[in-house]
Amino acid sequence: MKKFTEEELRAFDGSDPNKPVYFAYKGKVYDATDNPLFTDGMHFEHPTGCDLTDYIEEAPHGDEVLEELPVVGEYIG
Repeated sequence: MKKFTEEELRAFDGSDPNKPVYFAYKGKVYDATDNPLFTDGMHFEHPTGCDLTDYIEEAPHGDEVLEELPVVGEYIG
């Protein structure tokens, strides 16, 4: 499985329509490309292409919703 640094993950922030949209959570990198809740590189006020671990506690849902998204790598920061 691919290992992503912070810099590498930033390249998947949704700004390039030819690249998938990724974000990290608890050391895993998730593909949110086809999820309608991630549009234009954003999930509500949270940007993609970065580690969203600290924001999940503020979310109206738990991390169980991430089970629907494919894991594409490991986040090493």
